[in-house]
Amino acid sequence: MADAASLPGRDIHLILATSTGGVGRHVRALAGGLNAKGVQVTVHGPSATEEMFGFTAAGATFVPTEIASGFALGAAAVAARSLHRTLRGADLVHAHGLRAGLVASMAVSRGTPLIVTWHNTVLDDAPLRRLQSVLERRVARAATVTLTVSADLADRVRELGGRDVRVAPVGVNPLPAPTRDVLAVRRELDAVDRSIVLVVGRLHRQKGIDVLIRAATAWSARDVRPLIVVAGDGPERDALSDLAHSLGVPLRLLGHRTDISDLLAAADVVVLPSRWEGSPLAAHEALHAGRPLVATEVGGMSDLLAEGGAILVPPEDPVTLAHRVGQLLDLPGKAVLVGNAGLLAAARWPDETHSVAAVIDVYRDVLTRARQVGASIRS
Repeated sequence: MADAASLPGRDIHLILATSTGGVGRHVRALAGGLNAKGVQVTVHGPSATEEMFGFTAAGATFVPTEIASGFALGAAAVAARSLHRTLRGADLVHAHGLRAGLVASMAVSRGTPLIVTWHNTVLDDAPLRRLQSVLERRVARAATVTLTVSADLADRVRELGGRDVRVAPVGVNPLPAPTRDVLAVRRELDAVDRSIVLVVGRLHRQKGIDVLIRAATAWSARDVRPLIVVAGDGPERDALSDLAHSLGVPLRLLGHRTDISDLLAAADVVVLPSRWEGSPLAAHEALHAGRPLVATEVGGMSDLLAEGGAILVPPEDPVTLAHRVGQLLDLPGKAVLVGNAGLLAAARWPDETHSVAAVIDVYRDVLTRARQVGASIRS
């Protein structure tokens, strides 16, 4: 039998729920890194994730598993039953996100090591928080090892009873260089003679785009009002459009885009007005692109920007948000300084290769300990 820390020939399963960004990219990177080491990799997730991220192109086997978008126990149980058969004989299971972690905790066989990465937390409305807390506790206690993308999440998992909790930042590689001229992009957006305030993210309450729209009312006295451009889609699309219309705020909702590099290059300021976050892909991308970033000081943002790199503002504070974004629009020299500081911050963060290597080291540690426990039981 192979050495306990050896990976070639191992059967490792990666599980994720719906993703359109950082989680899916991280799982694809892991699949590719494991495949290169001779690991038999299976990815379980909604069919849309394979279409978006191409896990099979990274060398993995993909098994469609529809994991509900909310904490629905019935739907989780259905997904867990279908997973249970596939996970039999697995050497290790790694779930990404709370919903995938919940399903995996119900599906894994006794004795199979389970790793769960907390990429984020979910702050549901008050009526659902009690149920969410119960389910979070189950996920925290079921995991052999919990990885978190930020220190605040690690503290939360420990409070919930997590046994072995480790901070494991998720690295992101810079986006490809822009392919279109900035002026052409600005023409497309009808923003040749006005400032562009860019948001990249899902249209969900978490992202706080409604707070930015309310903040934008403070710019109504400007000769030319800035245009808020949002790249992303989600359930709040109609509500955000209606809010902007009612407040007279110029807004362009672009839907899902594959030209984020072009949009970043054309933006005057990038804003991340989230109510909660882990270590968001959009922030990494803005920093790597050297764009001035204004973000709320929530979750993992403090870790990501511990030594500067962006202007941080309180969440749910449209007045301060409007003021700090307005400063960067009015002072191009300051915007350049903030963007350059972002480049330095991005250089201090691990890239995709380093973050994948760190997770694989955790796999080796967990597999070694699992074999030692098995040997101890047999003796």
